[in-house]
Amino acid sequence: MKDNDRQTLSESFIINNYLKKLNFNKKESFNFENDGAYLSISENKKIVVSNDTIVEGVDFFTNDDADSIANKIICYNLSDISSMGAMPYCFNLSLGLPKKISKKWLRSFSSKILKLQKKYKFFLLGGDIAQTKHIVISATFFGRIASGRIIRRDGAKINDDIWVTGNLGNSFAGLMFKKNIIKANDTIKKFFIKKYLYPDPCMIGDKLRLIATSAIDISDGFYGDLNKLLQPNNLGANIDVKSIPILPKLKNLILSHKFKINKLLSAGDDYEILFTSDPKKKYLINALSKKNKIKITKIGTIINKKGIYADGKILSLNKKSFQYNF
Repeated sequence: MKDNDRQTLSESFIINNYLKKLNFNKKESFNFENDGAYLSISENKKIVVSNDTIVEGVDFFTNDDADSIANKIICYNLSDISSMGAMPYCFNLSLGLPKKISKKWLRSFSSKILKLQKKYKFFLLGGDIAQTKHIVISATFFGRIASGRIIRRDGAKINDDIWVTGNLGNSFAGLMFKKNIIKANDTIKKFFIKKYLYPDPCMIGDKLRLIATSAIDISDGFYGDLNKLLQPNNLGANIDVKSIPILPKLKNLILSHKFKINKLLSAGDDYEILFTSDPKKKYLINALSKKNKIKITKIGTIINKKGIYADGKILSLNKKSFQYNF
């Protein structure tokens, strides 16, 4: 039977046809017949909680595909959970949807989440649905730590090494292509736009719990997020700019389009993990990188002098990370 996308989509219809399957029949949700849910946890386990909200026209483009929007809201939270040293367990999902929303959109949205659930092992606990003028999506994630410590942002110490996973700046380049600010051949353009639309969170945080002294996910810009690790203890950082991991094809774009690396490193949406560690743990980090086939690069050192320095020279830039202004 062919879908009629003009059919009225009730809250119960959306729950029963698109959201219930994301729960995997977990008893904690009362089959979505209650307004709340519960979590059973043993005494030696900790739960960490993360919440993110994305809004049409602010955090994603109106013409972005539903699976890209789903990927973003899940990735944002997974990245937060990972940077605290936890693994995802379950999540609540709240959807603010306009009347024009279609079954096709809902299928694509829920199918993408289901793929991510199978990959990272978490389930939908509950949530809410409301009618809104524009798409507004909020997710609250619950992550589990079996034993040991939660990685905090305030643990960096003088002389700690500064490390970062993956490569930086890819999402920023994709956004520049999406806005038609820069140009290149179709292969390069599609590569970076995909990096922007479908970010991939670094999920090794649980393996850093006994290694990292502090950690944060790079969601609001490298410099801004680094500053969040420095501020609690009034510390500074000396960064070796040449060691910052940037793909060669992105370096070529920087040269050809003449936008400065500082702008790239102030942009967000990389969703890599930035962390500090005792220099004696270097061999553990290199072993972790090799075993998990994840690029982890030492990029600097924590110093007893406030500010962010590039090769010994203080940077004159806005170190504040992205914030909404109302």
